[in-house]
Amino acid sequence: MSTAPSLPHGLRFVATTPVPGLAVAERRVAHPEATLICIHGGLDRGGSFARLARRCERFDVVTYDRRGYQGSRSLEPLDLDHHVSDLLAIARRERNRGPVILFGHSFGGVVALAAGLAEPLLTSLELVYEAPLPWILRRNGARPPLSLDAEVEAERFFRRIVSDAAWERLSEPERRSRRLDGPALLSDLTILRDGVVPFDIDLLTIPTTFIYGDVLAPTFYRALSAELAQRNPLIESRTLQRAGHGAHLSVPDQLAQLIEERWDASCSLA
Repeated sequence: MSTAPSLPHGLRFVATTPVPGLAVAERRVAHPEATLICIHGGLDRGGSFARLARRCERFDVVTYDRRGYQGSRSLEPLDLDHHVSDLLAIARRERNRGPVILFGHSFGGVVALAAGLAEPLLTSLELVYEAPLPWILRRNGARPPLSLDAEVEAERFFRRIVSDAAWERLSEPERRSRRLDGPALLSDLTILRDGVVPFDIDLLTIPTTFIYGDVLAPTFYRALSAELAQRNPLIESRTLQRAGHGAHLSVPDQLAQLIEERWDASCSLA
């Protein structure tokens, strides 16, 4: 039994991970139908899926701090290929237990899709929430140039995505922790802005659900969903009600129910 520290709601960091230095946490259930691997977005960490994990009684839940973030901050290099390699290492380990479901939030969705294209036989189902796919459809509005100062970019990103008030409520150690994640965030944002197409979504062969909320930019995500469906008929879309960008935090019940529904639907087609 692991003696590693627990996170709220039962997630527990494990001592042995498939990638040395990668901080991995899990919540196991008695009779799992599959393992749900959760991949976080920019300036986040695996522990943010704790509320979702508590509501997943049919699945083992595994999550991790992506390289460059929080408990995996020492890992380099920071690029999409290595993020995909980390996820595939976890998926291979979990595939020995049973089916694997990938759930990627925001940039984590980009990692999940790329991993599904790299080794499609590892994954039975993919779900991504408001994943940025600017090479397929770019949101209107100019983004300010990225700062060369990673700590400045981290604070600016947090204030824009969460709120100024939320940043002001953070303690100084919490602010410092977010700033230290700045290099990883800057890498994520650079990947999205460098003009390179990282993968061809048309080639995805895994049943996939693109999920978005009705708060942030539903018109844009509806258009993106339509474009994805036109490019690949295996990609369906679903909307969560009263859900902003952090749906795994604000509406974990809805999200857990949707994951179960999509899993049931994929099993019925198997």
